[in-house]
Order: sequence, then structure tokens, then C-alpha cells
Amino acid sequence: MGAMRPEKKAILDEVQGTLEQSKFVVLTEFRGLKVDQMTQLRTQLRRAGARMLVVKNSYLSLVAGKTGRGDLGTLAGGPTAMITGDADITQVAKLLKTFTRENDSLPVVKGGMLGTRLLSAADMAEMADIPPREILLARFVGTVAAPMSQLVGVMNQKMLSLLYVMKAIEKKKSGS
Repeated sequence: MGAMRPEKKAILDEVQGTLEQSKFVVLTEFRGLKVDQMTQLRTQLRRAGARMLVVKNSYLSLVAGKTGRGDLGTLAGGPTAMITGDADITQVAKLLKTFTRENDSLPVVKGGMLGTRLLSAADMAEMADIPPREILLARFVGTVAAPMSQLVGVMNQKMLSLLYVMKAIEKKKSGS
């Protein structure tokens, strides 16, 4: 194989660096999106801690193997935009779901990877329906707290019963 053109090497290095630094990768087909829609999507993704990069499928396949994400190549096809980041992938999935609903089902989410686990388009759709982390934590705390508050209630009742018994004994002693 001959020497690689410097610009091609720079692009491959950027794609590889982006993949190596990201917790997740989502691949979308952006065919049909207008320039202003792409700009709007990029802005929303940036706010969510993610980045969108248009990438040639051959470059993606080549670099994905080097970063332990070779399975990404199976999702490549058509004009591909790679969304990466180290934020919460469920937030990105929700953002994409909302954006596609408002923009004639574009872009089309093809799937992605979380770490080295391959995600289908259906997996991404399921992630979009997971409640936010704060709500999940609140539910968990509520589930744990409910039995505790019941236990505290039972303990309070037992303490009150004991108190009544002691008062009755005291009353009986002072009365006799």
C-alpha cells in the first residue's frame, strides 16, 4: 500500500481519536436533512455533551476495528453521521427521538455502540424511553424508604404501647 495522503491521515486520526475518547457512538443516516436542520441538531447535541461528525463509511470501518469497535462497520451504509460523547447516552437517544419526530423522521438512527456493546436501532429507541437518571434514583430511594418508614411507624407504635404500659404501672403503684 502506498503512502497515505496527509489530509486522509488527518481525517482518520480525528475519527480514531474521537472514537477512543467516547463512551458511546451512535450512527445515523442524514440523507434528506437540510443544512439548517443539521446545524440545529449539532447545536442540540453539543448542549447534551455530544458531537456529530459526518464520516465516510470506509474510514469508519477502517478506524472502528482499530478502536475495538469493529462491529460499527456492520451499521455503516448511506451518508453516515457519527454521534459521539461521554455524556449520558439515554439523553442523546431522547434528543434524537424528539428531533426525528419534529423533522419528518430524519435523521434515521441506525444503531451504535455503548463501550464495546453493539446497539441496534431498536435498542436506541428503548433507551429514549428510559426515565432520566434523577427519576430512577428518586424511585429507587422511594422503594428503599417505604419499608423504612413503615418500620419506623411500627417502632413508634411499640414505643407508645410500652409507654402506656409503664404509665399504667406507675399509676397503679402510686394509687396503692
